[in-house]
Amino acid sequence: MIRGLHHVQLAAPRGSEPLLREFYVGVLGLREVPKPPELAGRGGAWFRGDGVEVHLGVEDDFRPARKAHPAFVVDNLDVYIAKFPGSVPDELAPGWRRIYVSDPVGNRIELLHLV
Repeated sequence: MIRGLHHVQLAAPRGSEPLLREFYVGVLGLREVPKPPELAGRGGAWFRGDGVEVHLGVEDDFRPARKAHPAFVVDNLDVYIAKFPGSVPDELAPGWRRIYVSDPVGNRIELLHLV
C-alpha cells in the first residue's frame, strides 16, 4: 500500500543551482534543505515545504520536462497569478483553479487551488 509521496525529482542543467534557489525559495516559498554529503558533490538542490519535497538533480544532457510535472496545491492561487503574469488560469479540472508555469530551466510546474 502506498502511504504518501516523499519527493518529486526533476532534472536541471549543471550550474543552474542559483536560478533554482531564486525560483523554488524566492518565488514558490519552499526552503532549501542540505543534500546528504554523499550526494552533494553531484550538484543540484533539494527544496522542502509543508508536505512537499522537490529534488533537482543535474543531468548532463538536460531537457526540461514539458508535459510531466509536479502539481503543488497552494493557499491562494491569485498570489501566484500575480507572480506569473504570463500564466493562463485553467478551470478544466472540476473543483480546482490552476495555472501552469515553468521553473527557470524550463520544467513545467502546475499550481492549483481547491475551489
